[in-house]
Amino acid sequence: MKLVKSLLLGSAAGLIAVGGAQAADLPVKAKAVEYVKICSLYGAGFYYIPGTDTCIKLGGYLRAEVALGTNSVYGAAIGSPAGAHNRLSNYYTMRARQDLNIDTRTATEYGVVRTFFDATFSWTTGGYQGTGSAFGGTAYTGTLALNNAGAAPALVGSSINPTDGGTSGGSLGVYYAFIQFAGFTMGKAVSQFDAPWTNYPGNNFDGLVGGSGTVTGVNQFSYTADFGQGITASFSAEDATAYYQAGNFNISSAAGAAAIAGLTTGALGANAIGGSRSPNLVAMMRVDQAWGLFQASVAAHDNHVAYYGATEPTGHPDDKWGWAVQLALSIKNIPTGAGDVINISGVYTDGATRYNFQNLAGSSFVAYGNSGIAYQSVAAVVAPDTVFITGGQQETVKTWGFRGAYTHNWDPYWNTAIYGAYAAAQFGSGAKTFLCGVGGAFSSVPGLTSCNPDFNVGQVGLITRWTPVKNLTFSADLNWTHIDQKYSGVIAGGNNFPVAKPAAAYELKDQDSITLLLRAQRNW
Repeated sequence: MKLVKSLLLGSAAGLIAVGGAQAADLPVKAKAVEYVKICSLYGAGFYYIPGTDTCIKLGGYLRAEVALGTNSVYGAAIGSPAGAHNRLSNYYTMRARQDLNIDTRTATEYGVVRTFFDATFSWTTGGYQGTGSAFGGTAYTGTLALNNAGAAPALVGSSINPTDGGTSGGSLGVYYAFIQFAGFTMGKAVSQFDAPWTNYPGNNFDGLVGGSGTVTGVNQFSYTADFGQGITASFSAEDATAYYQAGNFNISSAAGAAAIAGLTTGALGANAIGGSRSPNLVAMMRVDQAWGLFQASVAAHDNHVAYYGATEPTGHPDDKWGWAVQLALSIKNIPTGAGDVINISGVYTDGATRYNFQNLAGSSFVAYGNSGIAYQSVAAVVAPDTVFITGGQQETVKTWGFRGAYTHNWDPYWNTAIYGAYAAAQFGSGAKTFLCGVGGAFSSVPGLTSCNPDFNVGQVGLITRWTPVKNLTFSADLNWTHIDQKYSGVIAGGNNFPVAKPAAAYELKDQDSITLLLRAQRNW
């Protein structure tokens, strides 16, 4: 009897255990899916990151374009090899680009915390330069060591810009990456010095002179005060290294045989920029209201040189501070049509050339053309920040310029803009005496009838855009660039192998470039 009782109790316990296990295996009601919610605090396109109070917006564009008559999709036919105007020069340059930007914002008791990131992925046509081989060898421009103004004569005025994220094959460019909090901006963003339209008062052409334009951002630490009624003021410390060094030239190297190179390639001296010592210091005030915008900007730039020679004992010049000032004006609601706008700006620099000859335009220009009295003609000019001679101090190069555009909307689908720019570079008396004075570096060059390193650059353009559907735009931008150099005469120039130019007689003469930029862009 006891045995039967034990069996029954054991069986019951087993059934209970099995039943509990089966109950545990029954499906449990899942949590409600946390769907993405629209964030209306910061405008269209934002939504909440699930599980957070942070709003995010994704955006960007895809662009396909071709530039005719240049080796650069962002500049004129100047430098090497575009300025050669021979069989090395591209008739066209093509680029496909995808831009991606990520904007996040979070409301806090101290105000909105914002981060912004913008990157581009590009594929661009390259080019070929001569190697000097007796058998006509060329090298793809993507394999050459590039430099800014003051590089070796072979590359001075290069139409390839290393800071544009590369121009040969595939490339990645990080344009903006910054944090904004309580009025502070920290990271890579457009300079506080720039007008809101940067290089584009009405154009697509990137190589416009006559003002500052950090369209790919510059590292900075800035504070902006908002006084209400559209009035703001900013103070900023900005990295000078990548975008604001036009060169500090030791022009002592331009003497002797190098004088010919200086006149035909723009290599006025050895570039002797030293290490970073001080960021550029910028202050800006802006009034942005319904009628338009007015902005005044000032900047200070430290010119810090390495050494007179190859080693420390050769000595060095003292630092020299340069400066720049810019005024910008935008006029809206003009009577010619809805959305029509006029954007203009003017700038003056003293030892801070890049605030006028902005990075994508460059400050060195080399171009060849026809001549009725010599093998060919050439204009080769350059505007560094400062120049000096061995044992002497830095002398600043002064520049001034302006740019502007008028945009007219024909209807909601078509608009046209006419734009222009002008920039002038003027060397000091010390540089002109050393280069062009009695017994100067260029005074013994046979055939040189007028010597003056000053120059001007003028530009005029016309662009028409068609937007058949929202966020899809087709455009054609025709630009003319004129280099007005001040040298004259016919000189015996040496070989310039990267552009396949022989040792021959060259006429020193003004040069022109005409380019056409065709673009299709889909914003999203």
